[in-house]
Amino acid sequence: MKIELYDMLMSQALSEKDKALLSLNLLSEYPAGIGDHSTEDFYKNANEALLMLVDANDKIAVLQKYFPKSKPVINE
Repeated sequence: MKIELYDMLMSQALSEKDKALLSLNLLSEYPAGIGDHSTEDFYKNANEALLMLVDANDKIAVLQKYFPKSKPVINE
């Protein structure tokens, strides 16, 4: 995999991870900031953030496992 593609995919996965962690932090630490949302919305948002975190961590793990940056770049 070309390093530019690897870097782009890893950056995107790390960004998704940060977004998910921020969402979970906001939901758990500042629930009053949610406003008029129902309990159902709160649970739905928390679950979506958790799924986003799991997905991001999976992407990071796959990139690191199958395309370690220490390997030579595979040219097509």
